[in-house]
Amino acid sequence: MTRIGGTWQNWGRSASVRPVRVERPRTPEGVHRAVIAAVKHGLPVKAVGAGHSFTGIAVAPGVLLELDDMQGLVSADVGTGRVTLLAGTRLHRIPGLLAPYGLAMENLGDIDRQSIAGAISTGTHGTGAGFGGLATQVVGVTLVTASGEFRRIDEEHDADLLPAVALGLGALGIIVEVTLQCVPAFVMHAIDEPVPLDDVLATLGERVAGSDHFEFYWFPHTEVALTKRQTRLPESTVRRPLPVVGRWIDETLLSNGVYRVVCAAGQVVPALTPPFSRLAVKLTGDREYTELSHRVLIQSRTVRFREMEYAIPAENVVPAFQAVRALIARRGWRIEFPIEVRFAAADDRWLSTAHGRASAYIAVHRYWRADPTEYFGAVEEIMGEHGGRPHWGKLHTLTAETMRDRYPRFDDFLALRDRMDPDRRFGNRYLERVLGA
Repeated sequence: MTRIGGTWQNWGRSASVRPVRVERPRTPEGVHRAVIAAVKHGLPVKAVGAGHSFTGIAVAPGVLLELDDMQGLVSADVGTGRVTLLAGTRLHRIPGLLAPYGLAMENLGDIDRQSIAGAISTGTHGTGAGFGGLATQVVGVTLVTASGEFRRIDEEHDADLLPAVALGLGALGIIVEVTLQCVPAFVMHAIDEPVPLDDVLATLGERVAGSDHFEFYWFPHTEVALTKRQTRLPESTVRRPLPVVGRWIDETLLSNGVYRVVCAAGQVVPALTPPFSRLAVKLTGDREYTELSHRVLIQSRTVRFREMEYAIPAENVVPAFQAVRALIARRGWRIEFPIEVRFAAADDRWLSTAHGRASAYIAVHRYWRADPTEYFGAVEEIMGEHGGRPHWGKLHTLTAETMRDRYPRFDDFLALRDRMDPDRRFGNRYLERVLGA
């Protein structure tokens, strides 16, 4: 997230706004005062975290609340494994906050720049067929409502609403605190390995079931999948981390530095993209190590991009992927970013992309200076044919009418929104599109 003069921009440079007013509350009470003042003046109000959503979900045309100063641990209970964090706490800070208590988050996505409130509210997820997205780790939320009240929702207070509020798109109030169910700290044995793509697709079910966490990347214009599989182990397991120099070469020099140059060059000379992709799968993605969970799950990504991701029923992943593969070949596109395939367990969060069904995720990307419209639009059509639900924080074109057919609890969420924010104080154009006015 950046602000240039009076304009706010997200990280992907795909959304921007010039808000009427910007405030930086330092406490939940500061958020409370800001919401009351915004309502009094008839202005919509929204909180932003790190600005890592590619959609306009965080765009705040009225009062923009930057929660950068609301970070840190509120409380921790080692006995229950539950911790409460201020809403603006960045994911990359959480492992250090939990370490003194011997705790860790159960699962993470592959980027940790987001705030905890933003990550759960947009449906951020990692991979692993036995694990849900980050919002499934939420056991309590405190938010400021449109009526200017602090409202606690957990197992003892309006427990039936927790599956809605834990992944609420910012439409129900301003989250100020999040309580997570954590697990004992653990390490992971990781194997990154290039495998012929057709072999991976032919055995995908066994590969997903055979590892705690499995995912793969495919660079278009190649016949190789870069697979990543991880096994969870006790914290006492001897760690064998990657050599510092080797990790720097792989993740900083090649995957970010050289890759940034090639992406930029590919916009001028598209013919450079296929040979670089073939070289990339030879130089990266072949390593084995054992390390603390967050150091395995999180990847460093500094090359700016734009992304669309769809969740589909897990059983549809191979035909959907094959359709995208054939699409790229048929159109003759030069796609510089890999396609990412991940997995998640079914969950009960009302607006979760994995609500009620074991899910696979197919994510497509473009370099931020490339126009993704044609590519994303064609892939989106394929995902729709396979029962796809778009990630709320990533680019898509769907509207409320379409969403209603894809989420069994959609109308229940709208009814709750009508009760909690009847005047749409927390609305914006994106929410109007995906939830209706």
